[in-house]
Amino acid sequence: MSFPSQRIFRFAPSPNGRLHLGHAYSALYTDHWARALGGAFVLRIEDIDTVRCRPEFVEAVFKDLQWLGLEWPEPVRVQSAHFDDYRVAADALRSKGLLYPCFCTRAEIRAAADGRTDPDGAPIYPGTCRHLPGAERLEKLEAGVPVQWRLDVGRALDGKGELSIREAMPDPASEVVKRRAEPERWGDVVIVRKDTPTSYHLSVVVDDAIQGITHVTRGMDLYASTDIHVLLQVLLDLPSPVYTHHPLIVGEDAEKLSKSRGSESLAGLRALGIAPGEIRAQFTF
Repeated sequence: MSFPSQRIFRFAPSPNGRLHLGHAYSALYTDHWARALGGAFVLRIEDIDTVRCRPEFVEAVFKDLQWLGLEWPEPVRVQSAHFDDYRVAADALRSKGLLYPCFCTRAEIRAAADGRTDPDGAPIYPGTCRHLPGAERLEKLEAGVPVQWRLDVGRALDGKGELSIREAMPDPASEVVKRRAEPERWGDVVIVRKDTPTSYHLSVVVDDAIQGITHVTRGMDLYASTDIHVLLQVLLDLPSPVYTHHPLIVGEDAEKLSKSRGSESLAGLRALGIAPGEIRAQFTF
């Protein structure tokens, strides 16, 4: 699979709360560089978390981005409408013997990890269920024990040699260089969650390929996850975009802005009489 000649950038928020200044920066950054490089800006709604993501937050995303003056082509790709695409990709990995069922609880994983963590700081999975006998796996599956499917990273990397990330830093106009990917530092990541037929890692690489995304611009908090994305692209024979990771917008406490921390929303700023031009004026790209 190859990319189209046009440069295509995407902004892909999760509608599990209201957008804040960090989202505004990322969206405006992406739009700026799409225009500067003669490309296109597309919007995607990443709502695989069907519990926390809600329709009113989707509508709020559209309203907030329109208020900022952004435009995008229709229709907007909404992940929850495309679960079948992710099932096909997961089945392809499963058919190659690269996925295995995991029945461990979070408490069990935390205890077995013995303090070891992945790049996000979460307990790293020790591979417990990778060693389950086939009969025990089948028994648990038939009994309906909650299951998630993990990527056997060691097997996935076997024979692949060194994997590289195509990166343009500090901005998408910079020279594209290759950086070594290190998927092994993540351990056996979840590819199919217990509550949905995909995961963030799987859905974004599938969507980027389907939408022909050539440039991914996103925050530094996702820098390390590119390791897994590049590995999945190789395993699924998908093209790999050029990646640029921009700085995060932080609050007065030097912590990144976050919905879960109650950071001031764009809707809240709008209600205070703040004009979109004032938001845009805060940022330089």
